[in-house]
Amino acid sequence: MKPVIHPFTVRYFEVDAQGVVFNGWYLSYFDEAMATFFAERGLPYPELIASGFDVQLVNTEIDWKAGIGWHDTVEVAVSTARIGRTSFALDFEIRRNGTEVTCSARTVYVVIATDGSGKREIPPSVAAVLGEPAALRPTQSSA
Repeated sequence: MKPVIHPFTVRYFEVDAQGVVFNGWYLSYFDEAMATFFAERGLPYPELIASGFDVQLVNTEIDWKAGIGWHDTVEVAVSTARIGRTSFALDFEIRRNGTEVTCSARTVYVVIATDGSGKREIPPSVAAVLGEPAALRPTQSSA
């Protein structure tokens, strides 16, 4: 499946004294892009919650190549990297002007029940959204 694209423009308050987006904002960008990913593939986030499931971030690895700044037009490309029994990983790429990759990340999420009873196996509705893995990021090899 093709990556889902979440476009946005960097806002003034996201930029730090160095003139680039402060690193903490990237997790927010990925969260917004993940919600777009679910919606574009047929499961808007409110419907996921209404079905009794949610997802929690358990790990993120981010690699920066270049900064992005105020008024930059960027997009976050999102694709499924891995699917397990109770967790899945999404790959993210931040692209300036649709081509220059300035940042890449992989985030692992675990599926949980909204009633507070803990993690759950990936339900069919989420599995359908994820589709087949098509990683944007190369797998990091262990030394």
